[in-house]
Amino acid sequence: MSTRTFRVTVRGVFDGLSADQRAGLLERAAEHDVLRAAFTPEGSLTYDVAVRPAFTFRFLDSGEAEEDILEATERAEESARAWLEQRGYGYKNLRSSAEDLSRAPLGKRQRREAARKSS
Repeated sequence: MSTRTFRVTVRGVFDGLSADQRAGLLERAAEHDVLRAAFTPEGSLTYDVAVRPAFTFRFLDSGEAEEDILEATERAEESARAWLEQRGYGYKNLRSSAEDLSRAPLGKRQRREAARKSS
């Protein structure tokens, strides 16, 4: 059985931030800019509190079976909650989506490379 790679996105909205918390997030905004976004095992956080209070965590996980994506999603949500709660950030509307990369459609370049390898 091959290892499957999962990309999990956890989205939500900061809620009830104090003025100090908001200032702290704004101060560190460059570290969490969408241009630095990546799917990582520890999770990558992006936000732009100056525009709106929404945030996105991106996690990379793996499993052996298709059903493992459910556990990966749970782990990602738990990690996102823990990160927020450890820092005392309120949040709401937490939701997640996950993708099994082994089932993702191939892009044009990937299809060309696959066709070349099978020839």
